[in-house]
Amino acid sequence: MPAPQTVLIVEDDEAIADSVAFALDRAGFRTLKATDGGQGLRLFRQQRPDLVILDLMLPQMDGWRVTEELRREDPRVPVIVCSARGSEFDRVHGLEMGADDYVVKPFSMKELLARVQAHLRRVRSHRDPGGPEAIESEGLLIDPEQVQAFVGGRPVGLTPREFEVLYALAHAGGKPVPRERVYREVWGYEMMRGDRSVDVFVRKVRQKLGAARPGMSYVQTHYGVGYRFEPVAEGADGPAEG
Repeated sequence: MPAPQTVLIVEDDEAIADSVAFALDRAGFRTLKATDGGQGLRLFRQQRPDLVILDLMLPQMDGWRVTEELRREDPRVPVIVCSARGSEFDRVHGLEMGADDYVVKPFSMKELLARVQAHLRRVRSHRDPGGPEAIESEGLLIDPEQVQAFVGGRPVGLTPREFEVLYALAHAGGKPVPRERVYREVWGYEMMRGDRSVDVFVRKVRQKLGAARPGMSYVQTHYGVGYRFEPVAEGADGPAEG
């Protein structure tokens, strides 16, 4: 029997932390709890959990800083922010800083558990042999086996979530993909109205691809629908950012 996957909960509200841990324990996960950002980072370094659930308003070191540190040390571990800060700015900023998902308090424990399971299913799928095939286009190699994109043999530096967004678009073969479909394929559940996660991750993918291959744009905005994968030399058709 495989060892249970470990979830680190960084939350200073003891009642919330205990409730989340209880639900995850019942679902078969191993849980760790930290009450401040510094303790959370120490536990992360010692235990290397499979997923992190993180509050933002933490003593000693806030969740923004913790997310930055986690991403510097391990860009592959899924991070779910659970915060009472529910504005669009806070959501977008959390994703820009490196979170994979953002849940606003008060939240449904059933919803949080579903998100944890969806993220960890995708982590397991990356490790399975015989998965999806690599895609190569205009000097860009998108390799599911390594969960990374390469230009000239050099890794672009995508996080797993950024890679999944890029692969979902590239796999569509140049057809426009609605945001809702990207979200469903990558996050594993339905996108809520007003959620800008796909836009944030497309922007991050564009930035990294642009740095790796200046003068070439790979992801185009399809207005009124979503995005499409289409390599275009910048200036040729003036691909729009969105």
